[in-house]
Amino acid sequence: MSDFPYDTARETMVREQIVTRGMAHPGVAAAMRYVQRHLFVPQAERERAYVDAPVPIGHGQTISQPYIVALMTELVRPQSSDRVLEVGTGSGYQTAVLARLVAHVYTIELEGTLGRRAEEVLREQKYDNVTVRIGDGYAGWPEQAPFDIIVVTAAPEHVPQPLIDQLRRGGRLILPVGPRFSVQQLQLIEKDAAGEITIRNVSPVMFVPLRRPS
Repeated sequence: MSDFPYDTARETMVREQIVTRGMAHPGVAAAMRYVQRHLFVPQAERERAYVDAPVPIGHGQTISQPYIVALMTELVRPQSSDRVLEVGTGSGYQTAVLARLVAHVYTIELEGTLGRRAEEVLREQKYDNVTVRIGDGYAGWPEQAPFDIIVVTAAPEHVPQPLIDQLRRGGRLILPVGPRFSVQQLQLIEKDAAGEITIRNVSPVMFVPLRRPS
């Protein structure tokens, strides 16, 4: 069923913010055309759901700029058979985009209210290949490891070793790394067949910090 004007805003978002910036993965633009971003933001922010900027979702957290969601998704080269760990469920929007492209997404959110709200929206929208956990994303999800892809949507000051350990050989890890509330570096980390790690700095970014339980 059409949901005008959000359908029009979503198509404009994909065309002007994603396609024109050179996204090449065939599924990323299609996933972002499909996922109804406005359903993942608070009602008061829905008019801004498709703008080219982060949007607050409460509890000091944000839903990332659409281009950054697309960039991070494309860089990890998702495939239909992949099992993904997402650290920082937030609104659940990045979760939904990934879920359109992979076999299963395991997603962890420290803030219980956000995690439960995201889980509810994802369930309502029939994303049946998503499992949500409330907990410490820094520690990963060892009982479901290893993962083909790990996506971290908040910035630690250094790369958490548990996430490196839980990345499958041949896997890809994308995350922002750097100081709190300052410019960070988006890094793509790959583990080769021998278990060796390579790190590529992609671009400067600014994410909320990756918090741990107090």
